[in-house]
Amino acid sequence: MPLVRIDLIKGKSPEYKKTLLTCIHNSLKETLQIEDWDRFQRIVEIEKEDFETAPFKTENFMIIEITLFPGRTKEQKKSLIENMTSSLSEALGIAPTDIFIVINEPADENWGLGGKQRA
Repeated sequence: MPLVRIDLIKGKSPEYKKTLLTCIHNSLKETLQIEDWDRFQRIVEIEKEDFETAPFKTENFMIIEITLFPGRTKEQKKSLIENMTSSLSEALGIAPTDIFIVINEPADENWGLGGKQRA
């Protein structure tokens, strides 16, 4: 059950955002073999003046935070990062240097699902 948060500069079209979400979900399916229904993603749009980045980043810069159950290998995470970056670059023309991906793996006892602790 990956949880995905995408922070980006406000102003993208609904079609752009749908393609963004689809690329991310497909990368998770391909590299981590998640189920098609397992789609917990959100886009957080931030006003340009409230999103501080390096001066050489473009309007397409985004931060993608993926929170996963622990247990994926280093190779799986590497594959996910490479697949997702490539997919977004091909589908939306985003430069790889404008894509930051962070993977978080909270311990099982830090997950609550359906009112129950996962661990």
